[in-house]
Amino acid sequence: MKTVLVTGCAGFIGWMVSKKLLDSGHSVLGIDNVNGYYDPRLKRWRLEALSSHRKFAFHEEDIADHEKMKKIIEPKEVSKSLGDPVDAIINLAARAGVRASVEDPWVYLDTNTKGTLNLLECCKDFGIKKFVLASTSSIYGLNEMPFRETDNTDHPLAPYSATKKAAEAMCYTYHFLHGIDVSVPRYFTVYGPAGRPDMSIFRFIRNIDTGKKIPVFGDGKQKRDFTYIDDIADGTLKCLQPFGYEVFNLGNDDPSELMYVISLIEENLQRKASIEWLDRHPADVPATWADIEKSKRMLKWSPTVSVEDGVRNTVRWYKENRDFLLTLKG
Repeated sequence: MKTVLVTGCAGFIGWMVSKKLLDSGHSVLGIDNVNGYYDPRLKRWRLEALSSHRKFAFHEEDIADHEKMKKIIEPKEVSKSLGDPVDAIINLAARAGVRASVEDPWVYLDTNTKGTLNLLECCKDFGIKKFVLASTSSIYGLNEMPFRETDNTDHPLAPYSATKKAAEAMCYTYHFLHGIDVSVPRYFTVYGPAGRPDMSIFRFIRNIDTGKKIPVFGDGKQKRDFTYIDDIADGTLKCLQPFGYEVFNLGNDDPSELMYVISLIEENLQRKASIEWLDRHPADVPATWADIEKSKRMLKWSPTVSVEDGVRNTVRWYKENRDFLLTLKG
């Protein structure tokens, strides 16, 4: 593939996926609306790192706008800037956040479901044969662990996971009707350098470093399958292979208790955390754990970075960029 469209390219995962594509010689057409869900300055920071690549073209637009997507993705338009039309789409543009989706479900529907439909329509109209949809472990709800791709996902616990479920279903429809090859990686708690400020690890590092309390919901014994950003990006790129229609878990396969992760941050910062205990949100699940046997077998992918090394790398990046990061809104 010569040219890959990456939506959400200013986001955490989209930035790393775009970077790896560019470093391997691909052209990347990036789309992102740079919204204010968290401080856009971090998104601009990521975009600046991508813009030095001559094979990167960027449009600041919203995937929920079908007409604008058609104009941007039209083969002749893409060829003008990058030399070749789009061969594949990796849709990483999404409204994320379980709790926030309960407060404003409409914007999640627009981006996660309608936006996916708009991109699938472009695939159909312009003959783009490969589509990768980023999905989420939240789709599993209260299933027994470890979560498997064959589990029933008909009982999402929040609008966020419900809109992702709808996007997955839409992808299958377009695969069935129009022969589009679709891969759906389901991500498990992604973290690492340049991560989202609203996510727990980033927030914990900054608050512990500055002596502020860290919010812990419930008793802190909830477990998450924390998965390092480089592993997630590598797995996403392996999803560009032709599979027909397949769903893949991308997780660390080694859930960690939240209090253990906090202790790792304390160790690397050499500071003690002050905790603000809060009630558990009803949409939060007590644990996540990915069964990744299918990804190992079909993608030839498995995680390489332990949570200990990942937290160490993330704290190091925070220290190197501390002055900038402390100016960001949470």
